[in-house]
Amino acid sequence: MPAPETGEPGGVRSVHRAFDILSLLTEDRPVVTIREVVEATGLAKTTTIRLLQTLEQMGLLWATAKGYTAGPALWRWAHLARHAWELPPETQRMMRDLAMRQRETVNLYVARGIHRVCVAQQESPQALRHVVRIGDELPMWAGASSKVLLTDAPEGLLRRIARSSPYGEAHLSTLRDWVAQAARDGHATSHGERDAGLSAVAVPITGAAKTVVAALTLSGPSLRFTEDRVQEFVVDLRNVSQRMSERGFDHPLS
Repeated sequence: MPAPETGEPGGVRSVHRAFDILSLLTEDRPVVTIREVVEATGLAKTTTIRLLQTLEQMGLLWATAKGYTAGPALWRWAHLARHAWELPPETQRMMRDLAMRQRETVNLYVARGIHRVCVAQQESPQALRHVVRIGDELPMWAGASSKVLLTDAPEGLLRRIARSSPYGEAHLSTLRDWVAQAARDGHATSHGERDAGLSAVAVPITGAAKTVVAALTLSGPSLRFTEDRVQEFVVDLRNVSQRMSERGFDHPLS
């Protein structure tokens, strides 16, 4: 029996490659060609064609005259993901009202390994605003939501996150300080830590065991996140997060 095809950290190489190909599809690029996949992944053309054909056979991709697009099999997974992660109407309403009151973008993040995933968003009504697509994975080495989500995180995870940052393992002590301060304050802030000119404020949402299950954030241009406004954001965020925590979440945010 052949050995598993490894080569990527913590996974199977062929699976990583297939996921890399699927990840090339976006709203701005709904179709990819063989040449684009080769250029983006660095894979040999023969390997690329073999992977594309396999993904097509599985229904994950669909061949068209212009290239490959998302396949019909993804509909079933999309339906399952939506059923699992879609927030209750009341929670969505609270996020929408918060965005309208404070006029900044509201996001809900959950932790996944060394990343945080956006599972819900209500955009700011202002023209200049911060927008993250639902499903986007962002790094955990910076950002207000990361500091909240890493409450009680094991040392090994903090070390992995530090290594993934532009600063390497030297970033570990900074991460420890950020997380400790967020735990003391009950909220976290960030100003230009990952993207220059972008600020955010985050508070935790807790589950039945009072552990942090998500981070609720307001984010936008740093010029609007003055000290006075940040304090207003914190008060409003805490009120909303408390109501969300008390209401509870459907699986898997329970």
